[in-house]
Amino acid sequence: MNDTDTPDRAPGTDPVTEAFFALHHDLPRQSPGSDATTRRLLEMAGPLPECPRVLDAGCGPGRSTLLLAEEAGAHVTAVDLYQPFLDGLAAEAARRGLGDRVTVVNCSMDRLPVPDHSFDVIWAEGSVYTVGFDVALRAWRRLLAPGGVLAVTEIEWTTPDPAAPVRAYWDAAYPLRTHAANADAAQAAGYHLRAHWPLPESDWWDEYYTPLTQRLARADPQRPGMPEALAAHRAEIDMRREHGSDYNYAAYVLRPHDTTTENGTMTTWTARPETADDIPAVRDVLLEAFPTAAEADIVDALRADPQAWIDSLSMVAAGPDGTPVGYALLTRCRVDGRPALALAPCAVRPSAQRAGAGSAAIRAALAAARAMGENLVVVLGHADYYPRFGFTPASRFGIRAPFEVPDEAMMAMALDDTRPVPAGTIQYPAAFGV
Repeated sequence: MNDTDTPDRAPGTDPVTEAFFALHHDLPRQSPGSDATTRRLLEMAGPLPECPRVLDAGCGPGRSTLLLAEEAGAHVTAVDLYQPFLDGLAAEAARRGLGDRVTVVNCSMDRLPVPDHSFDVIWAEGSVYTVGFDVALRAWRRLLAPGGVLAVTEIEWTTPDPAAPVRAYWDAAYPLRTHAANADAAQAAGYHLRAHWPLPESDWWDEYYTPLTQRLARADPQRPGMPEALAAHRAEIDMRREHGSDYNYAAYVLRPHDTTTENGTMTTWTARPETADDIPAVRDVLLEAFPTAAEADIVDALRADPQAWIDSLSMVAAGPDGTPVGYALLTRCRVDGRPALALAPCAVRPSAQRAGAGSAAIRAALAAARAMGENLVVVLGHADYYPRFGFTPASRFGIRAPFEVPDEAMMAMALDDTRPVPAGTIQYPAAFGV
């Protein structure tokens, strides 16, 4: 890894910098990685909304950008400071028929002039080091929409006691930390760690160091700046051969803690199963969130139905004082006679709406259901809200409501997409009155 890995600055007149870019021109990748790693990151980051809004920060020539647009159906904003990378990416996107899904932007990855909550996913393979892990996490936090996810790769120590030469090399180039230290930094920046795994050794060589080594052999050593560029690259590659067991790139999938700003302070929502003491407060949330008492009465009726109620799937989101402000409920329903879960109702006190409390409760309920071995979940709701959790039109599963409803409003998701789901008509608990 050196200053030409997905650069976050444009080359100027410095001949060494120009030589670096010449060596990296048209290489398959600008840093360790592979399409397989991109796909694995994508899998671990999901489920994602349909047509997710993705920021590819430090996109380089756009290998990940194109995969995300093509395979995830994403609308990708690809950001880099090296215009030739962006020009080549735009041309390739157009050639593949992806021009309407890829927007290229020449700017620094940590100073994007876009509104808060603009992206469902922020993607950064091999580029975080250009601004630093901590700087990137702080800069990108505001850009993520509620429920958004950050997928990055970062280089780190794999041993607490690296060899002296490799320690000296990376202390001068980009001081590394251990996974534990990076996880702590992510926590301090307001994220929780969803997944972490080291990249395979093939990600270093197959599409990065091996093609780069071939390029070095063909380089013109008389070109201004080239001797310095060649020496730096060869030192890096030699360091990997000799001390590669001491450090590695690792993938991180991070989600922000659900927060809101009140009077300049940050409030964190704690999502947890409701307790008996929460029941009056849950009813208050429902009464405040809806114009009538109908939803509150439905929840009371569901609690009294042992065939429908599942204690650990009645989830609240609470502020620092422990008072519930958000609520999400999963109860037993059936599809064609086979067990499923219905997500309803979901509610947030008006004073806490649009601040992540509802998302926190819903995600916690879905995670708890997944941990219990549940699979199919159905929801009737806004088609511009629930897809962020992974819901898609139920008709795609062959599932239909027992009443007339717009196709896009009746949604379903499989918590484990390796298991089949039943098709047919939803049978709701009696409390719903349908």
